[in-house]
Amino acid sequence: MQELARSTDPVLISWLIAALRANGIEALVFDTHTSVLEGSIGILPRRVMVIDEDLDRARAILEAGPDTEGD
Repeated sequence: MQELARSTDPVLISWLIAALRANGIEALVFDTHTSVLEGSIGILPRRVMVIDEDLDRARAILEAGPDTEGD
């Protein structure tokens, strides 16, 4: 597995997991429980991991970012 992203932003992580899943890429979020234990002050990032074969496609999705047109 490879690290795709690391963030303390739960909204970004949620969007990324949904976008990956919509494109047929399964991802795991590491460090979720560690982040919760720090008291929700947002200093410990969570890591989004994908398998090696999906890394390039997953990076393209991350770089494209969320579709914010119409906001």
